[in-house]
Amino acid sequence: QVQLVESGGGLVQPGGSLRLSCAASGRDFRISTMGWYRQAPGKQRELVATITGSGRTNYADSVKGRFTISRDIPKNTVYLQMNGLKFEDTAVYYCNTAPRSTDIYWGQGTQVTVSS
Repeated sequence: QVQLVESGGGLVQPGGSLRLSCAASGRDFRISTMGWYRQAPGKQRELVATITGSGRTNYADSVKGRFTISRDIPKNTVYLQMNGLKFEDTAVYYCNTAPRSTDIYWGQGTQVTVSS
């Protein structure tokens, strides 16, 4: 059974940082392009960062320069370092394949709340 388990979210003040982790099991994702998605209340889920099997990255304009996606191939884990957090970054964050997500891989996500 394939599972993607997100962790690392929390409550942080504007300007703060968080590091999210996505641990994969049940399948080797090393050659897959993976992405971090987020869904804010009342909004559609959006793709914010991707990383290919070779390590090439891409970011949505809204997070470019503040977020960094990375992966640890042996650990089958993808990370999202988030710096300079803003109120509008508040959302549930998920990882999945990218740019096309795989329905059966959606996990519970991890809540990120930016508040003063």
